[in-house]
Amino acid sequence: MPTISQINTISVLVENKFGVLSRVAGLFSGRGYNIHSLNVAPCEDTRFSRMTIAVREESDKLDQVIKQLSKLVNVVEVIDYRNEPTIYREVVLIRVRFGEKKQEILELCNIFGGKVLDATREMLTLEICGGQFRLSRFLDLMQDYDVDMLTRSGRIAVVKPKASPIA
Repeated sequence: MPTISQINTISVLVENKFGVLSRVAGLFSGRGYNIHSLNVAPCEDTRFSRMTIAVREESDKLDQVIKQLSKLVNVVEVIDYRNEPTIYREVVLIRVRFGEKKQEILELCNIFGGKVLDATREMLTLEICGGQFRLSRFLDLMQDYDVDMLTRSGRIAVVKPKASPIA
């Protein structure tokens, strides 16, 4: 029996048309597959949007979904990142009450390459960008503080370019 070991990511280039997001998401939900994260935004050509979909599913089921996605109207291209060298990133915005621990929180933010986006007398709003492991580590450490609000962007991805031979 196949195992579900990791989160797999696909990219779907679609025309910017009404209802496309609903049809793509419906393809997953109609088959009982849960989307781990979904990001949609216009891309380099504003006539199109790129959907980055992270899903934890068995490989053969994901293959089937990719084939079905490719057949949908308004879908231009589907990229399966499973066998490609890929760069993944996610953004976390976190609002935290600091009390007597402001310096500790600022040090953690600095260690993880984060930015302070806003500050009041009681709270800091931080931005951390990175891969899944890095963000999980940061959020694990932040459990020791008074987190007021947290939001994550979900995964975005791009295939690494192939290296050109040096002449």
